[in-house]
Amino acid sequence: MVILKKLKASTLMETLVATVLIVMVFMMSSMILNNLFSSIITSRTHAIEAHLNELYYLHLNNELETPLVDEFDNWQVTAEVFKKNMNDHISFEAVNKLSKKEYNKSFYVSN
Repeated sequence: MVILKKLKASTLMETLVATVLIVMVFMMSSMILNNLFSSIITSRTHAIEAHLNELYYLHLNNELETPLVDEFDNWQVTAEVFKKNMNDHISFEAVNKLSKKEYNKSFYVSN
């Protein structure tokens, strides 16, 4: 006859405590990841940068009239030409309608 060895086991309370701790760690990590992804999404400016570069290109080829007020996705874009140190500059300002984030870009315009 085979003699069965007594196995050590944990109690129900120990199992419940371990389960609660694991669930809390997963909840905290999911909240951190959610916050990280949402901040990355709201701080993305690649599309507006490309649009401002396109507007600058149009200005260089005399196809853009200034002052300009334009809308691109959720961005309100304005452009103005001004003189600084006897040189022409064009300044673009983009304001996001949802997050109120501002993005400014200025270019030197050669004659």
